[in-house]
Amino acid sequence: MSDTSKPETIDADAKVDITFAELGLDPKILKALDDLGYVVPTPIQAKAIPAALQQRDVLGIAQTGTGKTGAFTLPTMHKLAKGRARARMPRCIIVCPTRELAAQVAKDVEAYGKYLKLEMALLIGGVSFAEQDRKLMKGVDILIATPGRLIDQFERGKILMTGVQTLIVDEADRMLDMGFIPDIEKIFDMTPFTRQVLFFSATMPNEIKRLVDQFLHQPVSIQIARKNMTAKTVAQRIVRMPSSDAKQKRTALRWIIDREDVDNGIIFCNRKRDVDIVAKSLNVHGHDAAPIHGDLAQSLRTETLNRFRNGEIKYLVASDVAARGLDVPTVSHVFNYDVPNHSEDYVHRIGRTGRAGRKGDAIMLVARLDERNYEEILNLINVKSIDELVIPGIEDFPKDAGRRKGKGRDGGKGRRRRDDSRGGRNRGQRDDGSYHDGNASTSKVSRKSGSAKKTKIEKDDKPTVKEPKKPIERRRPAPRRKPAPSREKPKSDTHEADEKYSGETVNKAEKTKARRKAAPKSSKKSNTVQSEQQKSRKEKSRHTSKPSDEKPPKSRSNDRSKTKPSPKIKGKTPFGDDVPDFLKF
Repeated sequence: MSDTSKPETIDADAKVDITFAELGLDPKILKALDDLGYVVPTPIQAKAIPAALQQRDVLGIAQTGTGKTGAFTLPTMHKLAKGRARARMPRCIIVCPTRELAAQVAKDVEAYGKYLKLEMALLIGGVSFAEQDRKLMKGVDILIATPGRLIDQFERGKILMTGVQTLIVDEADRMLDMGFIPDIEKIFDMTPFTRQVLFFSATMPNEIKRLVDQFLHQPVSIQIARKNMTAKTVAQRIVRMPSSDAKQKRTALRWIIDREDVDNGIIFCNRKRDVDIVAKSLNVHGHDAAPIHGDLAQSLRTETLNRFRNGEIKYLVASDVAARGLDVPTVSHVFNYDVPNHSEDYVHRIGRTGRAGRKGDAIMLVARLDERNYEEILNLINVKSIDELVIPGIEDFPKDAGRRKGKGRDGGKGRRRRDDSRGGRNRGQRDDGSYHDGNASTSKVSRKSGSAKKTKIEKDDKPTVKEPKKPIERRRPAPRRKPAPSREKPKSDTHEADEKYSGETVNKAEKTKARRKAAPKSSKKSNTVQSEQQKSRKEKSRHTSKPSDEKPPKSRSNDRSKTKPSPKIKGKTPFGDDVPDFLKF
């Protein structure tokens, strides 16, 4: 377990009486430092390097710009100078919160180890997996990665953590803000228990302290006192905004840019959405600007930074991703479109200007809702106030909040009634292709009236009922049935009757009657509408004697609808041959 209750506090400007050569570093590293002009280490380097060379865990609490990158890279490279990494088994892993910071650390590692035979790989998002996989297969001594891509490659089986000797976590408090703490815990669990941990953070909130207590073993704690004042070469000013309206702030920002002598500048926003909007607004009004934030592809971010360094872009609109690790000496102005939520970020932002002895300007827009964050910044930099830049008529700058008032999440579009002003299929269209005017009736048709028969609508030349929205689907007419066979042909033979009715779709009753009709006549009685008791032998003989006068029997439906009353039967009755007396009157 660690003991971080009493870290050793050192002033950032404390005098160091030791050189890099006296720290016991490898001669090849010292030669690279001489080429860079580094002779005396910074306070945190003077304390952290000897402890790291003794295989102790180190907890460094220091802000950016204090030299903490060299504090953890120099002793690690000294230890890794002997030996060689195996394929897919890095010996040191450096975890950074952002791609830009990881790229900056990789640049420093390359500069410090140019005389060493160490393999270094950068594992960040936006870079091809194939290229990274080739480097891992060769064997990597130092792997610099962001948390997400490191875990992704480990789960793919591309990296084996069993050979990790040193685990370095940089900007831990920044990872807390970005939600990477669960990933950091997972990375700690993936590495061997015997690894050395070098843990660096600008602040020590409770969540970071919990990580330190859980994963660091009796670390050497070094705390660098905060710099109470920013660089003297940076002139700081604020602009009091009457409201937090976005359009009013963009107008004020353009007013300042048009009246300042800006070589090139960085505009910082708190949200990624505002980064894109501000960059687009500047381009619309004739300023060369480009956005950069975490949602953009890595190739596009790298290209944008290179264009900004080369002077092709005058204004870089960025989130806090670019506040750390971005080194452009020629930046003349820093504009804080939003007051940062963390006071430390203000120091990081304005530290992008006034570098290498140059003068710089930092201007921040402050609204009434930003007073609390503004007070924290004043307490951090240990000043009572910052000079104000007055913009005449700023209260009359246009706003866009009034147009959004009373509208829903979709801007009021979803609640607008579907009238004829909106486009749609067959909306308000007549039969001749024209559209009715605004005074035409658009009353709804009830479901009952809308379901009228088609024949009724076809009779009217100009239908008055509004056509349905969905076009009527015209179906193909059903195939007609084959015409009935000729009924005048006599059925004199059984084979002719079978041949006539085979292969046709007719009524079952008709088919049965026809077959019985075509069968040889015998004592079997005919199947007609009259009952067997009402048929006389005389009628039987008449039917069999004249088959040519007969026609095929009709269906029952036709018999019921077109039957004529049968004539009265004389002679034989159901009561016998004679008519009873009660029927004679």
